[in-house]
Amino acid sequence: MTAIENSLSAASEPHGFDPGGVARWHPQSIAAVPGQTEIALIGADDVCPVIPGIDLWDSWPLAHEDGRTVVHGGRQYWFFLSAPIFPDPGQRHDHARIRLASLGEDGWRDHGNAMPDGFSPGTREWAGSAVLHDDGASVSLLFTAAGRRGGPPSFEQRLFVARGVLGVDGPGQWSSVEELVRADDARYTIAAEASGKPGLIKAFRDPAWFFDPATGQRHVLFTGSAGWSDHDYNGVVGIATLRGTEWVLGDPLVEAVGVNNELERAHVVVRGGRYYLFWSTQTRTFAPESVKGPNGLYAMVAESLSGPWRPVNGSGLVAGNPAAEPTQGYSWWVTGEDEVWSFIDHWGMQGRSFEAQPELLRAQFGGTPAPVFRLVFAGDSVTIAA
Repeated sequence: MTAIENSLSAASEPHGFDPGGVARWHPQSIAAVPGQTEIALIGADDVCPVIPGIDLWDSWPLAHEDGRTVVHGGRQYWFFLSAPIFPDPGQRHDHARIRLASLGEDGWRDHGNAMPDGFSPGTREWAGSAVLHDDGASVSLLFTAAGRRGGPPSFEQRLFVARGVLGVDGPGQWSSVEELVRADDARYTIAAEASGKPGLIKAFRDPAWFFDPATGQRHVLFTGSAGWSDHDYNGVVGIATLRGTEWVLGDPLVEAVGVNNELERAHVVVRGGRYYLFWSTQTRTFAPESVKGPNGLYAMVAESLSGPWRPVNGSGLVAGNPAAEPTQGYSWWVTGEDEVWSFIDHWGMQGRSFEAQPELLRAQFGGTPAPVFRLVFAGDSVTIAA
């Protein structure tokens, strides 16, 4: 039995917090470099639906504890956020369920909703991660519960883990679901808004598993909002650590107060003895007074999980949408094989606007995996492989 299979509890009490020791992301300029940090244009041939009638977006693979993607029976198992196709794709966030699909030599297979109806404690299921433990059988699905089951839709966010096993048809047989940790309202804002504007809601979501090879400790990274700041743009990358049988909140790894509101889907990979902390963000979530970057994948680098952290490539930008199509993709995830997965957002806009042509909201929304690309790691530099 693995440690995460034991009883998990919220184990932090609110306390005063001085953020002076938290690494700050405060770029002076951000610019994509063609051929190095600018993602290739997405075309019509790339928009290939995986499941008819279903939009898919944020994705993550079933991975080993060390980050390698699991191959089971010749297949990879991928979790996606999913929803029925709506006239306005923005409606998908109010109906999101985690969907399981597998990829093999014969292409994609749909395995339906990952968790049974009524199992999740929220009204919707938002992004997370999934790990096959070292016993080769037990699986933990970490995810965000948005809202509360039986209640009205809201932007309340809580972190949960479902425990299951790896069977012939992939991960499943979820036996229980338990809350991981709770925001302390000192380091991390309690995200419980009833309503809000996209890009401006507060965050406590996106739990991402990380096993530190240097210490042997198990951690969960997550997207949060600074509890010590009332700035509208106060995104942080948070962390919790498994100590015995309890997950314990730690101080944020990175903060972007006054710079950006959403450091989404944060996750860590280790390459060449360095730790690379990745996240996704969008132009619209940069503060008005801050420099702005493209919708893209960003990162900090350090020699250990405790830092000190410094921006990759000088600015933090690793891979951004091209200027010609600034919304073509989003929600990037770096696998243990250095592959980068994301989804096709609004592609092929060619400078057109939704205000002038509202039909483009549906017509140009991909709702399917984007072309996969690879990264090249070289010290503090991380670029897109040619």
